[in-house]
Amino acid sequence: MLYSIVGTDSENSLEGRLAARPDHVARLNELKNQGKLILAGPNPAIDSSDPGDAGFTGSIIIAEFDSLQDARQWADQDPYMLTGVYESVSVKPFKLVLP
Repeated sequence: MLYSIVGTDSENSLEGRLAARPDHVARLNELKNQGKLILAGPNPAIDSSDPGDAGFTGSIIIAEFDSLQDARQWADQDPYMLTGVYESVSVKPFKLVLP
């Protein structure tokens, strides 16, 4: 089943986000290589695809996991969570309707 993973950044997380990004992206690439990643990306803090020093407010991941528990465990081990970039993470079942 698909699950949405929505991470909300801590205040002033940009430096930590940039430091943890290679490990975060490596985990996403693992999901992609397994054919389980639907989409992933950050939420810029301003109305720009390149927010610069304004940074990001969080991230959204839609991916396939065997269970809600597996999705939560995966999210809990994300480098952004482990290093304090994310203040919180919400994991919910997701039903793809479109496209």
